[in-house]
Amino acid sequence: MSSFDFTAYLAKARNSVEAALDAALGPERPNQLREAMRYSLLAGGKRLRPILCLSACEMTGENPERAMPTAVAIEMIHTMSLIHDDLPAMDNDDLRRGRPTNHKVFGDAIAILAGDALLTRAFEMVSLRSPNIPVERLLKVIAELSLVAGAPGLVGGQVEDLECEGKDVDLDTLEFIHVHKTGALLKASVVCGALIGGAEEKLIESLRTYANSIGLAFQIIDDILDVTSSSEVLGKTAGKDLIADKTTYPKLLGLDESRNKAKDLIGRAKDAIQPWNEKAAPLLALADYIINRDR
Repeated sequence: MSSFDFTAYLAKARNSVEAALDAALGPERPNQLREAMRYSLLAGGKRLRPILCLSACEMTGENPERAMPTAVAIEMIHTMSLIHDDLPAMDNDDLRRGRPTNHKVFGDAIAILAGDALLTRAFEMVSLRSPNIPVERLLKVIAELSLVAGAPGLVGGQVEDLECEGKDVDLDTLEFIHVHKTGALLKASVVCGALIGGAEEKLIESLRTYANSIGLAFQIIDDILDVTSSSEVLGKTAGKDLIADKTTYPKLLGLDESRNKAKDLIGRAKDAIQPWNEKAAPLLALADYIINRDR
């Protein structure tokens, strides 16, 4: 474990993901649609979800490049959710990844359609652009992504989030929102990578435990950073949860208890995959990265 160079690993993985994302978009027509899709998909970011997918695949002993189409698909779904979340009818945000949001540049209608196009392209990536992967593995990945992108996942979490604005929300409801709106796709990232690699059920269940924990911890840290950081550092509007009168972990528990809860979740995540030792090194390091990030 001590010999694992996470900084080098992260840089290499990000570069591979960026190249794959760039190659995944073709000459869509009309050109405005293509530009809107590329504007948000290639806007940078942590690329945490595709890297989690690749790392989980690598943990099975499989070449992580075989999971790249699935990793790209996951980032497309994530990008769709950001485009749609930023719309005036949703979170109404003007800034994403340090520049104007999609609808501010292309208008609401094109932003919605660009998000739709990315969502459907995601399923194309898995079903048509994943050569030499057994069909039964691809079917399981498609099933996983279908659930996470719909009412049982992102959509359900977003609706609950909208419904709860300006209301008193208890901890169980807040956790439901975070687990579905943010955690579900993080979990799918890990599970889908393992499925592409042909992981045994024991490993998949341990990875689900890992992913559930890092997913919630990720959102708790997001809540904390919304209060403690700046728009310049975050690349998105800081303090928007407070402006929208949303319930967050710091609002319910305070900053210190929120940080402690996130640390506990990260500890639980690492315990779940610790038995895999060296094979788990990237995922263990990614868990630490989540808890220590500043944006």
